[in-house]
Amino acid sequence: MRPGRIPTDYIPGYEKAHAIDPDLADNYVAHTLIGDPVMDALVEELASLTQPEVHRFIQAGMEEDLKSLRDAPRLLRDFFADAPQPDPDWLDYDAFGPGVQAFQRNSVAVLSAFVTGVLIDGFATMISKSFVQTGRIFDNGVWRLRQNNRHQMEIFWPGGLERYGDGWKLSVRIRFVHAQIRRLMAETEEWDLGARGIPISSAHLGYAIACFAARTVKHSEMLGARYTAEERASFHDVWRYAGYLMGIPETILFTDESHALRIYRIGSLCEPPPTPEAIVMTNALINSAPLVAGITDTEERRKLVNNVIYPVSRGLIGNQLADNLKFPKSRLPFPLLLYRIDQRIQKLKARLRRESPKNFAALLEASAYSDTGLSYRLPDHVHAEESKPW
Repeated sequence: MRPGRIPTDYIPGYEKAHAIDPDLADNYVAHTLIGDPVMDALVEELASLTQPEVHRFIQAGMEEDLKSLRDAPRLLRDFFADAPQPDPDWLDYDAFGPGVQAFQRNSVAVLSAFVTGVLIDGFATMISKSFVQTGRIFDNGVWRLRQNNRHQMEIFWPGGLERYGDGWKLSVRIRFVHAQIRRLMAETEEWDLGARGIPISSAHLGYAIACFAARTVKHSEMLGARYTAEERASFHDVWRYAGYLMGIPETILFTDESHALRIYRIGSLCEPPPTPEAIVMTNALINSAPLVAGITDTEERRKLVNNVIYPVSRGLIGNQLADNLKFPKSRLPFPLLLYRIDQRIQKLKARLRRESPKNFAALLEASAYSDTGLSYRLPDHVHAEESKPW
């Protein structure tokens, strides 16, 4: 895909990326001006409904309640029942098994890598501007991180990405939320389309899903996770289909690990240097991590952030990006080695106490669950503090 025009903030990086991989650089910047035409039109049609009505109709679609869908707007009926998005030719549910097993075996390393490395990679880009502008990381940052964990856990649950699974539903829910935020931001004068492209563009989502797959494997390996070749490929298959359900166009959706790493590399070059919003966002995520793990004591949180999380994050993302994000310098030598040694000691202690492994239990505790089930309410105001709870 060739860019018709290039948002001005991307021009310097695009020129560097184009010298390395012209086709992928062209494709990336072209997608900065593309959202999700199907879902963007759908949420526009839902705009006249109340938040409870939107929840009721989307829930009916998710649960395949055709009777309740009869009164839903036409595009919503089409999306879920009359003209649903077809499965891609490459979809193979059986291929997900090894990736699911690898995720559950390595869940603590994957979770740690996601918070300290993968999300930092993602929010170092221009996508941080839309999140900071809406305030959604600050109204309840811990809840957002737990929702990310919940999504991962559900897509890597056996059958989670089949039509009835919560991984499928959460992936599609994310697609609705992204489109709604694009719609709300389009109604304001705060977003500079000519400089930044579309908020939460398909370029950013294609970049993010590539990070969620390839960078998670890389970072988690540095924290002690292990994958066979079959598990690595399967891990990427899971994220690829989740990205498809999230509405990422196949023109920017990775096909395998090698392609995901290329998207990450070229996308990183195309993106402008970290903005003040990226600095605020990534540091907020780092400081929220102890709360996700249930650590509320102020002094204990401070020690964990300064002595473990920041050093591990710097070790994963590299000194250049860490410096650009204003992360503190690490006083610890070899923080990733120290982390791996600590994890092995914890496992040995558990064996000596004859305790069962707590990896998956730890992920459950750090995930957002509610006895009332999934909510399909959408934000109704661009600024989080003025939106009804969703």
